[in-house]
Amino acid sequence: MVHEVTITFHGHRNVRALHRSTIEVTRDEHLTTRGDCIVGVKADKACRDLNALIGDIIRDDGREVRFTILVRGMEWRFTAKGCRMLTLEDDRSIVIRKSRYVCPRTLAIMSNASAIDMPREMVKMLMDESTRGLMIIEC
Repeated sequence: MVHEVTITFHGHRNVRALHRSTIEVTRDEHLTTRGDCIVGVKADKACRDLNALIGDIIRDDGREVRFTILVRGMEWRFTAKGCRMLTLEDDRSIVIRKSRYVCPRTLAIMSNASAIDMPREMVKMLMDESTRGLMIIEC
């Protein structure tokens, strides 16, 4: 059985998506150009908001976690891995990492993509604050 959660987020004029090792969505409304891993703001969920079932599944070492980001009909997919060390405690952000580093903001590790890999057409759309995006997480 596949379990799924959807996170809604919005674009921001400072979205750059240039980070080479992480991708992030945040509940924060403000974004500086230094936040180059952030692809969306005003997210409706953070790590802490994931239901217990999804959290337990993601905490399974090596569990494949599939991500789909949808923006104005455009779709981008990537995968990462779960880990028993994930705490999923952060109430502001969700971070997916290429590395094995884990902190309360980390949702998944060993990703095959980061912000820099996001299609540039999608990044351009997310630089418009009226743009709404979806991040679908399946595991």
